[in-house]
Amino acid sequence: MLAFARHIDRLNTAIGRAAAWLAVAIVALQFAVVVLRYVLGLGSIWLTESILYAHAALFLLVAAWTLRESGHVRVDIFYASARERTRAWVDLLGALLLLLPFMAVTFYFALSYVGRSWAILETSRETSGIPAVYLLKTLIPVFAAMVALQGVAQAIRAFEALRNAR
Repeated sequence: MLAFARHIDRLNTAIGRAAAWLAVAIVALQFAVVVLRYVLGLGSIWLTESILYAHAALFLLVAAWTLRESGHVRVDIFYASARERTRAWVDLLGALLLLLPFMAVTFYFALSYVGRSWAILETSRETSGIPAVYLLKTLIPVFAAMVALQGVAQAIRAFEALRNAR
């Protein structure tokens, strides 16, 4: 089981590290928008929307990696000073009772939302905007699946910690 958890970790780490480069793209795109608008007097809806797309993609694609690295906000008042066994129970129950059900619901509701977007090949509301809103919306169930997988890996590690603590 730990081998499966390590495979999930490697997958989410690879996706997260690759997606982290979107932060550089966001800065470069925002710089270009500012230069175009305030130096050259030009505006670009497509360029402005691309910043929003990159920002959304960044957060959706690095969420599972952030969970892997324990980078999400956590109330550490008791957890930080708890014994390893207690932390393992918190991680296991948190993954099984909170994280996985929430990701399952997110995935379920996202499928019809994304399906409708693909059915009409949804485009931007703006005339010269990005004509691929459906691709951006596709990242929502991808996000839910990636975070759920990372939750499974977290649960596996917690279970193994509990099993080895006996």
